[in-house]
Amino acid sequence: MRALITNDDGIASPGLHALARGALAAGFDVTVAAPHVDSTGVGASVFAVAEGRRVKVHPQVLPGLEQVPAFSVEAHPAFIVHAAGDGWFDPRPDIVLSGINVGANVGHAVIHSGTVGAVLTGALKGWSGLATSLDCGLRGRDGAHWESVVDLLPEVLEVLLARPRGTVLSLNVPDRPAAEIGPLREAELAHFGSVQVRVEHESGVDGAPGTLLTTISEPHEIPAEGTDVALLARGHPTLSELRSISSIPGLLDGR
Repeated sequence: MRALITNDDGIASPGLHALARGALAAGFDVTVAAPHVDSTGVGASVFAVAEGRRVKVHPQVLPGLEQVPAFSVEAHPAFIVHAAGDGWFDPRPDIVLSGINVGANVGHAVIHSGTVGAVLTGALKGWSGLATSLDCGLRGRDGAHWESVVDLLPEVLEVLLARPRGTVLSLNVPDRPAAEIGPLREAELAHFGSVQVRVEHESGVDGAPGTLLTTISEPHEIPAEGTDVALLARGHPTLSELRSISSIPGLLDGR
């Protein structure tokens, strides 16, 4: 099977490289295409830096992956996935693997994740997808346990490929050595994510434009039992099935 590997942290992210190595080890024919800069928080945006109708693509040689076709793209991850299905790659990918994200993608806040947005975009084209994330903080850290995610790939990919085409799964893994991680658990999405953003308005002085001051902090709420936030905090990797955009029939029934 042909796997497109992408992310939202950019082409230089060690998590991206680890995911590509894991996909190769799992027997996939791998192509890497990722944003040229960090695109965290872009969701399913299809923004691209275009000159006329042209978006620049830069061939890359990734460390330890010299045999893998790799590209840095001046665009957001969902655009990359969209392009892969609309003429860029021939043959087209069979599956989209996204990540390994720097930081957990949990709760309803996954709607803002470019890592998740990439696989949801792939689902619109009928591709199954897996978003992978490591709970190593928003900025990551030296010595992050990327291989703990890679070690879980065979088990999680088996689950994914047994599901109907177009299935999207999100995997979150504690930043611990594999031997210290609990069993994989299915998880509901928590009401909140791993961080909270507070926005305050600051008025301008003497007619100057005002500003919005943003503060990022950890949530104070206690997560509900069985949610991704609660299970991850206990050392369990979590797996959640996500649904792409769809309409719900029956809105005007009975009028």
